This record gives sequence, structure tokens and C-alpha cells, in this order.
Amino acid sequence: MIEKFMRAPYREGARGPIAFDCWGLCRAIRHEFFGLDLLPSLGGVGKDKIRANTKAYRVLRKAMEECRPEPGAIAAVLRGEALLHVGTVLLSEGRLKVLDTNPGGACLRTTGEFEAAHPKVVYYRDKLQDVHLSDQKSG
Repeated sequence: MIEKFMRAPYREGARGPIAFDCWGLCRAIRHEFFGLDLLPSLGGVGKDKIRANTKAYRVLRKAMEECRPEPGAIAAVLRGEALLHVGTVLLSEGRLKVLDTNPGGACLRTTGEFEAAHPKVVYYRDKLQDVHLSDQKSG
């Protein structure tokens, strides 16, 4: 199942199912892999729309709680208070990894590799939502 996301091209503002930007991929993975509610589309967010990204982040994080990396968590990339990028934590090959996408295409990296590539990463899970390793569908 993960292969279809790895092959999907990056397209600014795309929410799937054929192409995705980072927010579109995050929404789809959390919904399809973990059965979580589909988060808002947030049509105004995008790769170079830091102000819109940060405004949406401030609203959405009210329904989330900070956590350690875990399957289904959103990996939020920050510079100061500004939201730059997002990915989603998956369990792959027995390791926690982050799946994200950029103009170069989708990338699956360990949480350590993802953190090393970005200025600051904070992980969030939905409040009142139990996400268990056994709930994740095999990729």
C-alpha cells in the first residue's frame, strides 16, 4: 500500500489521490493507514506559503497533543514558530520512519534522518485518539 504513495508525484496544492503535496500526503496516510478522521484540506497552505502554513498549524495543533514519534503522528517541521513542512510517522521494516514529499518526490526516512534534515521537528497525535502499532496496515 505504501508503494502507491511513494510513486505519487509531488504537485503543489494536491490532495490526492494521484498527486500530493506534503499536507495532502499527510492527510491521506493518516486516514488510509490509521483510519483517522480526514483532516481539513487547508487549500491555502503550500510549500512557499509559510504564513498560511503557520496560521493553519496554530489552529490544528489545538486538537493535537505533542508526543514522541509514533505511528500516525504528524512530524511538523518548524523554524522558530513558523511551520515549514509536514510528514507522517509510519512503522516500516520494524523501525519508525517519516514519509513526506517535496518537489523531488516522496521520501521515507528514519525519524533520526528526518530530524537531522530539518531545523526542528515536533511530533503530534490527535487528542483522545489511540493509535496502536497493531492498527497500522502493512505497507
